[in-house]
Amino acid sequence: MAAMNPLPQDVLAPPAKSAIFLVLTVRDGDEAADTVRGVLGDVAALVRSVGFRIPEAQLSCVAGVGSVLWDRLYPAAKRPLHLRPFTPLTGAKHAAPSTPGDLLFHIRSSRQDTCFELSRQLMARLGSVADAVFEIQGFRYYDERDLLGFVDGTENPGGAIAVDTVFVGDEDPEYAGSSYVIVQKYLHDLEAWGALTVEQQQLAIGRTKSDDIELPDDVKPANSHVVVNSIVEADGTERRIVRENMPFGSAAAGEFGTLFCGYAADPAITELMLHRMFIGEPAGNHDRILDFSTAVTGCSFFVPTATFLEDSAG
Repeated sequence: MAAMNPLPQDVLAPPAKSAIFLVLTVRDGDEAADTVRGVLGDVAALVRSVGFRIPEAQLSCVAGVGSVLWDRLYPAAKRPLHLRPFTPLTGAKHAAPSTPGDLLFHIRSSRQDTCFELSRQLMARLGSVADAVFEIQGFRYYDERDLLGFVDGTENPGGAIAVDTVFVGDEDPEYAGSSYVIVQKYLHDLEAWGALTVEQQQLAIGRTKSDDIELPDDVKPANSHVVVNSIVEADGTERRIVRENMPFGSAAAGEFGTLFCGYAADPAITELMLHRMFIGEPAGNHDRILDFSTAVTGCSFFVPTATFLEDSAG
């Protein structure tokens, strides 16, 4: 199955104006597994077919496979080194649940219509063997801000550092070029958040609101979002992930949130960040942002290379 130079999926696609996060569970049976393998092998072709009509939309799709489903789909393949279910977290005040999810389709484009059409084509193929857990339609909010009003993803690495951050290398050579992704749906209490002053909001985040400048070290509280999510090794090396978060919401339903989407070559980095957010380091020093944002889902996926998915389609 392996190729000498496997082609990665579009994990590092340009920032999107629109996105759909589609999480599915797959029904039991060999027929379901066969169908899913076939669709995963055709994802790149489906993206080309839908995107060909509007090439400037830069349509892309990343497909991820959950821990439980992997052994059903690829019983003869070596299990990826870090593939495991999402581990729930329960802190003194806040919790991060683990929820069902066998497949993730992370669809991105500059236009919502192309995201919709690709999701429609995927469900036309998978609807008889899989059930949707959730579908989040994300959108760019002003200048890359979340619904709390702050710029999101400022510290994402770029260039060669981004490649090293998200893609598996020599630590698991059979799956070089693959990645891992954790997704969580967060709901925001915008009324409570809006009751804070701008200064209080900035201390909770650790950055200025208007111009997105990180606050000085002697000003940022220990429980600010920036501090809690900064992981620096003893030698000064900073451990990073690539966030592809998107805001979503419904004014009619009164639901406003962020879909957290974190890619990394090793999910342990993302897991440590979440541990620090919910449990705290030291314990009890939870991320201040959680007082206004509640995690309602949690799933972890392995992102094989496009080459693996095509070669394994059967």
